[in-house]
Amino acid sequence: MHVSFDLFGTLVDAARPEDPAAAVADELAARGVRVPESWDEAYREPHVSLDAGREYPLPEHVLAVLDSRGVTPPRDVVEAAVTDAFDGDVATRPGACAAVEAAATAGRVGVLSNCSVPGLVERALAASDLPEDRFDAVVASVDCGWRKPDRRAFRAVADALATDVSALVHVGDDPATDGGLNALGGTAVLLADTPLSAFPDRLEDASW
Repeated sequence: MHVSFDLFGTLVDAARPEDPAAAVADELAARGVRVPESWDEAYREPHVSLDAGREYPLPEHVLAVLDSRGVTPPRDVVEAAVTDAFDGDVATRPGACAAVEAAATAGRVGVLSNCSVPGLVERALAASDLPEDRFDAVVASVDCGWRKPDRRAFRAVADALATDVSALVHVGDDPATDGGLNALGGTAVLLADTPLSAFPDRLEDASW
């Protein structure tokens, strides 16, 4: 049996800016990038057309926002600004370590997280108390290109764990995204029904 976990809101709680647009603008300004007067409006505008379920890296969005207002800073400056805007304190949720350890005794273990900031999932894992050596795969939507509940997101982590989507158990807090695995023939375990503290017992007792 192979298990994937959602990260944010499931295994960890991570501080996020109350106003993402303002947080990114502050980090850009700190790096000498001219922030357009119409920043808030431009940040909320769509700048590309995306297929349903497709992830769009936030640095790409910010670059498009700036370009639409005639500002063209170096890509690495924008990437650093976006990362620092969202790289807040991380707290491991109660029961998370025990849940991951229990999953590791049953089979391969992965993380599948919706996240548009490159590297943020890995940073959060490194800052947490979670045993990183227990994860056989870490898949972020920004890397695989698809957001849960799109089947291609679940397929990405299933492939990384060398299993089929229909044989995957996925643990998460959001019925709309994490719960989407049920429609694909896999098993979604939602925290509202099975808290992390109860997951080891369910894993041991269940016939999946």
